Amino acid sequence: MSLINMVRNIKEVHPKTLLIFKVGAFCESYGKDSYILSYLFNYQIKPKGKDNISKTGFSKKAIARVLSKLEEQKIDYLLIDVRNNYDVDDKFENRNLNQYDTIYEKSYVYVKKQRQVREISKKLMEEMDLPNRQNK
Repeated sequence: MSLINMVRNIKEVHPKTLLIFKVGAFCESYGKDSYILSYLFNYQIKPKGKDNISKTGFSKKAIARVLSKLEEQKIDYLLIDVRNNYDVDDKFENRNLNQYDTIYEKSYVYVKKQRQVREISKKLMEEMDLPNRQNK
């Protein structure tokens, strides 16, 4: 079973839990979870696979910092080891205090605005380059 299919299966059982997958020397999160990590840590979001599922990743060296911030923000998480048959290495549950949905809503707006800013910046850079092209 592919990692993306496993993400979907686990997400069905834990829809309001941020899933972090240990993959080699890195950790990865997908879909809504990638938005939350981008919002909290300014990690870049990239498309993954043919479905263009959003993905963000970070070094395993940053796990302690990431988990600490998630706990501080009261976001439930599961740290899952892909190499060890998708065993859960660590988990954090806030029960009815879980802020996953609240933080996701903020992160969605943040990521959307961030993309708009990048598009504007790209267009401005292209406009700045126009005179140089005409002089050649």
